[in-house]
Amino acid sequence: MKINAFVEDLKTKSAAELNEELVAAKKELFNLRFQNATNQLDNTSRIKEVRRNIARIQTVLTQAQKG
Repeated sequence: MKINAFVEDLKTKSAAELNEELVAAKKELFNLRFQNATNQLDNTSRIKEVRRNIARIQTVLTQAQKG
């Protein structure tokens, strides 16, 4: 249920907003990977979650461009 709300929220945003969100998610992923490499990351499942969110954002962007 939570994922569907996230995707629906993405679909209402403009391409510029989606790009901003994509950049922010990629920065977060970089920081999580850095923390993981230095053994400071407690919740390693967050990396997987952020990667999937990046994929969702990219999918919505692609659909918007084609549609």
